[in-house]
Amino acid sequence: MTVDTYPWLTIDPESSAAPSEQIRALIATAAASGSLPVGSKLPPIRALALSLGLAANTVAKSYRELERAGVVETKSRAGTVVISTGDDAHAKAAEAAVEFATVVKAQGLSADDASALASAAYRRLP
Repeated sequence: MTVDTYPWLTIDPESSAAPSEQIRALIATAAASGSLPVGSKLPPIRALALSLGLAANTVAKSYRELERAGVVETKSRAGTVVISTGDDAHAKAAEAAVEFATVVKAQGLSADDASALASAAYRRLP
């Protein structure tokens, strides 16, 4: 995964918002809109800082704020991953989806099978 994967992740030098706030807002908005779905890996702090011409601490501050908001999770070597869209409904659904995917995969079924099962179950709901 490279920084080029996220061409929308840019800083507006004319903005009154601090660069760390711009990064935080862009990532939070992308997660909330679904364009950055749960499970998406964010660029490493140093790589993103270098590509944006910022200090690594600026990007790290954005990631920390996103962690506090429950949008991302950082695991040392695994990197920073989107874990929630930032709202409770999506967070609960994402948690249930992980449980469902774990069961489906353990049973040897494919992602297409999981999608078909989830769609069928959703259609049966009132």
